[in-house]
Amino acid sequence: MKRLALVLAAVFLTGCFGGGDGDAQAQKSIQLGNTAFDKNCISCHGKAGQGLVKDWKKTQANGKYPAPPINGTAHAWHHSPKALLTTINDGGIKIGGWMPGFKDKLSEDEKQGLLDYIHDLWPNEIQQKYNVRFK
Repeated sequence: MKRLALVLAAVFLTGCFGGGDGDAQAQKSIQLGNTAFDKNCISCHGKAGQGLVKDWKKTQANGKYPAPPINGTAHAWHHSPKALLTTINDGGIKIGGWMPGFKDKLSEDEKQGLLDYIHDLWPNEIQQKYNVRFK
């Protein structure tokens, strides 16, 4: 009986502190997002989302804004998941950028994966602020 109680306590505590199915599912989504990012986003947002230009707030010679960093050093973390998903779906052409929309190019799982991957790129402090505000 004592052994059963210890096993049940261990199972319960594992579920409370990570290592459970939710963590595995989250990691799977982040990996899917990483793959989607590498295929569709890295050429403009840079490796690990750091951006390709120093001043992403300044228009380039063509009059368009460059892709901002999405690693927590720009404004992406100020936007709700819904707003970020709208940007993924519709792109940024309407607001002066050149990002194409991915509404019909990515699955819903890939889009959620992108949101999870981008969140994972942010420093812990930014993640915590975002989570308090939006999750």
